[in-house]
Amino acid sequence: MNDINRNTEQQAAAPEEKGPVYILAVETSCDETSVAIVKDGKEILSNIVSSQIETHQRFGGVVPEVASRKHVESITWIIEEAFEKAGVSPGELSAVAVTQGPGLVGSLLVGLVAAKALASALESPLIAVHHIAGHIYANELVHELKYPLIALVVSGGHTELVLVESEGRFRIIGQTRDDAAGEAYDKVARALKSPYPGGPHIDRLAHEATEAVTLPRAWLEPDSYDFSFSGLKSAVLAVLNQAGMKGIALEPAAVARGFQDSVIDVLVEKALRAVAEYGAKQLLLAGGVAANKGLRERLSSRCAEAGVPLLAPPLSLCTDNAAMIAAAAFLKYRRGQFASMDLKAEPPLKLEGWSV
Repeated sequence: MNDINRNTEQQAAAPEEKGPVYILAVETSCDETSVAIVKDGKEILSNIVSSQIETHQRFGGVVPEVASRKHVESITWIIEEAFEKAGVSPGELSAVAVTQGPGLVGSLLVGLVAAKALASALESPLIAVHHIAGHIYANELVHELKYPLIALVVSGGHTELVLVESEGRFRIIGQTRDDAAGEAYDKVARALKSPYPGGPHIDRLAHEATEAVTLPRAWLEPDSYDFSFSGLKSAVLAVLNQAGMKGIALEPAAVARGFQDSVIDVLVEKALRAVAEYGAKQLLLAGGVAANKGLRERLSSRCAEAGVPLLAPPLSLCTDNAAMIAAAAFLKYRRGQFASMDLKAEPPLKLEGWSV
């Protein structure tokens, strides 16, 4: 465990529960304010998500200061709504969980302060959760996980291949060297004059296309599991600029199809190669881009051909939400791994150091 967690976590005997374990989780790592109450690490009693998409659309992306302010405005009533929908009283909570990182520091701080205040008032244990661990364990809310497994984590800020050797033990075997896949989607969407967030619009255009613009695949070194999408983004811009100089009108759908095919080819093939090399029993899809229809279709087809079980959460659990944080927190709850009240937000928090 890294120094950050060693200084803020306290190992205690796992609490003896005579009844259900109710964990309230808070997730405010970026621009969604979410609070959930989950029973026994599996049953979602409430999962309230307040999105800020409309607020940030006019800026073409998330403005950190605005995101923080919106979290402050909404966190209290979202906590109240989570209790009301779950039908659970504050006194019934077994623990309070919160995203410690990674994420935007201002956003993380809002959730951290709210969770600390609630845990302190109720004299409940506080559990610190890694945001990416939450995305991975969102799958456990709907599936039975079998180890070792490979998780393909694809979101606006992350693109990683993670070997999960056993419960809560993570090893990153591949990651993006520049733009994350979701970030590249947003930048290409902007070039095609599509609104933010760009992922859903590019996915829709790609499915409408009858042809695709030919674009490169960034495979990197033969044995590498790393990803790179910056060059692909530049290739899209070059194609659009060249067409403009020649007076050629390119179909946005054809560009979107070419871009998405390039991203998906690399993601899918590297994920399947990792499954084979590490003897994984399952391939998990996680993160906001896990909602991408094209990616799901291609992964499903390739996994069926390879005889590899593919697990993916429902669309409601792909984007940032607090239920996934509660699912990951349940691992720590059973081990009695609780955070102290001097817990700090850690924007660059590493997944491997978070392992339980």
